[in-house]
Amino acid sequence: MSATKIDTLPEWNIQDQLETPEAVAAYLEAAFDDGDPQAITTALGDVAKAKGMAAIAGQAGITREGLYKALSKKGDPRLSTLLGVFAALGLRLTAAPVSPAE
Repeated sequence: MSATKIDTLPEWNIQDQLETPEAVAAYLEAAFDDGDPQAITTALGDVAKAKGMAAIAGQAGITREGLYKALSKKGDPRLSTLLGVFAALGLRLTAAPVSPAE
């Protein structure tokens, strides 16, 4: 079997996979399950870019620049920003009990 050269592989972008509400929810759920705040903001940024940063920012009640900053690597978004982004995406943030195995 011959090896595949990396430059012959098709380009892959997570944003292309975030077309349905179910895909978006699963992606964000995986980020939350990771438990790393940076993973969560990165995932939210990916989703916002896939759906249109300006549109999501407008629906969330913040500027596009503010949304980019909040979801950047150094960003630390406020809860009101997160709730606004979730609402703009047609999602809600929920809580669930942690099972003893977790």
